Amino acid sequence: MKTSLPSFLNHEAAPGTFLVIAGCLAVALANSAWGPSFAHLLESPLGWAAHDLGFRAPLHVWINDGLMAVFFFFVGLELKREFVDGELSNARRAALPLAGALGGMLAPAAIYAVLNSGSAETARGWGIPMATDIAFALGVLSLLGNRVPPALKAFLLALAIIDDLGAIVVIAVFYGSGIHLLAAAGALALFAAALLMNRLGIAKIWPYSLLALPLWLCMHESGVHATVAGVALAFAIPYRIQ
Repeated sequence: MKTSLPSFLNHEAAPGTFLVIAGCLAVALANSAWGPSFAHLLESPLGWAAHDLGFRAPLHVWINDGLMAVFFFFVGLELKREFVDGELSNARRAALPLAGALGGMLAPAAIYAVLNSGSAETARGWGIPMATDIAFALGVLSLLGNRVPPALKAFLLALAIIDDLGAIVVIAVFYGSGIHLLAAAGALALFAAALLMNRLGIAKIWPYSLLALPLWLCMHESGVHATVAGVALAFAIPYRIQ
């Protein structure tokens, strides 16, 4: 049975398929003869800066902090839908992924700490195994399509996001170079502005869009992982937006 390209792109499994293919290609490329050129490409500066104005960063920063913030924004919207009007709207059902995420962070960190307790050099890496690769977890989940029950999908979605965000907070607090208070205050003010617009009943997307880039920049400069901006904005905007 033939499937047209538009039909495939609209299929639930399409994002997961592209993600898995892109991941395999990236691993193959990084371990090939073109690996050094690939690494050099990721370090290429991108952006605009003149004197003290603008923002310029390597390509891998735009991918890790920029595109992942967009990804977390849409995943945050999906998680918000589940908490407000979905499988996790019941407090008892929401408690399970919260507990699972907590265990998913503490157990790997504890195992790592025990195995590396005798090495002063590696003992500080206990926060590394705490993070879940949420993009691949959800990508593989989408490949299964309708064969995954909605309740299980919501559970895994919440588990992966909460686990990932918890790990980001741990890395920012224990492994960061310090919090830039002015930038953090700016991010908090922009987040509060989004909450206020929500409270005032503003349901148009464009006012919130104006806050997205400044919020991301403030979060990036604050020392906290910039992907948090995507989740923060997702939870701040109205549940039903136009």
